Amino acid sequence: MQADFLIQNADLVATCAGPGPRRGAAQRDIGAIPDASIAGFEGRIVFVGSAAEASATVNLMADAEVIDARGCTVVPGFVDPHTHLIFAGDRRDELRLRLGGATYAEIAAGGGGIVKTVAATRGATEHELVDGARRRLAEMLSFGTTTAEAKSGYGLELEAERRSLRAIKTVAAGQPIELTATFMGAHEVPVEYRGRRAEYVRAVIDEMIPAVAADGIAEWCDVFCEQGVFTPDESRAILEAGQRHGLKARIHADELALSGGSRVAAEVGACSADHLIFVDEPHARLLAEKNVVATLLPSAAFFLKLGRYAPARMLIDHGVPVALASDLNPGGGFTTSMPFAMTLACFGMNLTLEEALVGATINAAASIDRATTIGSLETGKQLDAVIVDGMLTDLIRVGGPVVRQVIKRGRVVHTRGD
Repeated sequence: MQADFLIQNADLVATCAGPGPRRGAAQRDIGAIPDASIAGFEGRIVFVGSAAEASATVNLMADAEVIDARGCTVVPGFVDPHTHLIFAGDRRDELRLRLGGATYAEIAAGGGGIVKTVAATRGATEHELVDGARRRLAEMLSFGTTTAEAKSGYGLELEAERRSLRAIKTVAAGQPIELTATFMGAHEVPVEYRGRRAEYVRAVIDEMIPAVAADGIAEWCDVFCEQGVFTPDESRAILEAGQRHGLKARIHADELALSGGSRVAAEVGACSADHLIFVDEPHARLLAEKNVVATLLPSAAFFLKLGRYAPARMLIDHGVPVALASDLNPGGGFTTSMPFAMTLACFGMNLTLEEALVGATINAAASIDRATTIGSLETGKQLDAVIVDGMLTDLIRVGGPVVRQVIKRGRVVHTRGD
């Protein structure tokens, strides 16, 4: 077979091959191949298997790029299925308040939180939003992320939401990470609508969703279903409106309490229910029945000092496919690193390393409806890969510079030290 790209002689390739999402015991299967090579042609994988077989069957073109991966582990490119990539302003002062004992609710009551970012984002130009997102994406790439979801949600009025979604489209075209855009006008009730919640919900449903859908600038619709934000009934109405206009559903659910978001996810057929820190067993069974991916964000629980993590072990035991995401955001997601999310998943949520890797790759791809094209290293899929210096366990070393190279569509897009 002809190839224009080859990663050869890796100590281990964790293919994560097979249909996604993985659930139950299958979430531990990473499809490991020792002493392996991966070949690609025009951005797609044409071979993955033993290095010896690659030497015998792969026909390299004269100008093919060849990478020697001896001493390395190769994993699929990480998929980050929950980010608040687009925002302006700075809320790092809230981190100091939180370290001093302030709660999420107390910070919001003092004028911080989402509304502070909304004010800054409304005042930013599209160019400024793109510049900020580009810097964050460069960091994400250095940690091995090759595909990500990106939300609006800091505009909370039509033109600011449109500007954010256009920024996602613009920045996607100018750097290697593949992006999918989510409209999240229902991230919070803006200050000018306080006391007029029903009017804002109608504005989201009747004005924002039709306009965004007509613009063709979003694939998904998301809503923050939480006590003090949007009720289950409001959330259901918003997501169903999105579906009527061709926007697929995902939802922030049960982050600060058992608020009904996981039930809404099941009822509307959401692809993903995210956070789920307070989800219980009956709702886990419901998610499993309806094939909803549980996208868990351990870094949010960590940085918000919530004192607990999502019950990942219980979700897996009930047959719910678990994905991981960074929850990059200006107030409670101070990381761009999927390996850090994996570390917290292992040590805070009791996942095995293999379960965490599947959660950051093929299950994360399923969370954004991309499991047939990315998320694993197998013939026919995009050649998106991360070359890790050392063993698989080195991925969860906090602070270790272990990502040697990142490949997107069969081309090196990041090399450590460049």
